[in-house]
Amino acid sequence: MIISRTPFRISFFGGCTDYPVWYEKNGGATLSTTIDKYCYITARYYPPFFPIKHRIVWSKIETVKNDDEIEHPSVRETLKYLGIKKGVEIHHNSDLPARSGLGSSSSFTVGLLHALYKLLDQPVTKLKLASDAIHVEQERIKENVGSQDQLAAAFGGFNKFTFGGPQKIGVEPIILSDDRLETLQKNLMLVFTGFARTASEVVVEQLQNTPYKDRELRIMHAMVDDALKILRAPHQDLSDFGKLLHETWMLKRSLSSKVTNAEIDNVYESARRAGAIGGKLLGAGSGGFMLLFVPPERQSAVHAALKDHLFVPFKFETGGSQIIYHQNSGHLA
Repeated sequence: MIISRTPFRISFFGGCTDYPVWYEKNGGATLSTTIDKYCYITARYYPPFFPIKHRIVWSKIETVKNDDEIEHPSVRETLKYLGIKKGVEIHHNSDLPARSGLGSSSSFTVGLLHALYKLLDQPVTKLKLASDAIHVEQERIKENVGSQDQLAAAFGGFNKFTFGGPQKIGVEPIILSDDRLETLQKNLMLVFTGFARTASEVVVEQLQNTPYKDRELRIMHAMVDDALKILRAPHQDLSDFGKLLHETWMLKRSLSSKVTNAEIDNVYESARRAGAIGGKLLGAGSGGFMLLFVPPERQSAVHAALKDHLFVPFKFETGGSQIIYHQNSGHLA
């Protein structure tokens, strides 16, 4: 039996420039960190005594006789991609709900690949985990998803990811002092605005608008390095990072009519009136988690202003996808 643990991510800047339709011609970059909230995948070979081949437990319980009957798209296409012939049993558990803007679908795919590679006793690098997950989601499932979430889930930590050009994918770990990282973390709040539609559905209009949003996307791309300059300047006030989050949110919400709605706008404006310097909705939009930059002395006021919403405490994490349990008890042919 194998258990993988794969983190969720917070994307600060550059989101929307990580879609192939944009970065294959223009290049892209994102700045993100993973947090201590995880997706867990348990995998084992399924005993051959039963009249089914696979058992998959997620929000549904699937018992099927072949790969094509599997309803969960990531499970179905990952099993096919890896060419696994034996029956498997897969269980999914998560610290936070799906469709919430934290890259949960890609964390699932990365964690599933990691567990199944271990089940096959095949070594795999972090880059291959991410690249395979991108292939499964974009090419096999045909989802309208970007390429940053898979990298964040696989690598973990605070990173700048670059897309396009001869290297196609670049990974630059961001090294900051412990004090700087702690100060940044203390200024961040994560609030749940409600469930969203799937990212793939929300982003359709955004992708259709891409040819007409050249200016906005180039500014969002440049903000990645602007944010890094703020973080790397030890004496610069981190409130400038919060102001930049506000700017990127104003740009992001202009990319599609489905990014925000009246309820989300009300959450954001209420937080700003209570003391938040900036923030943004995470993920594709239309719901899920909102990240807020709030000085510690104003956080109780923001809690009070958004008392009907759920806040989730979190910490940065650095491990990426991990195998946390492996028991090789053998399996029947």
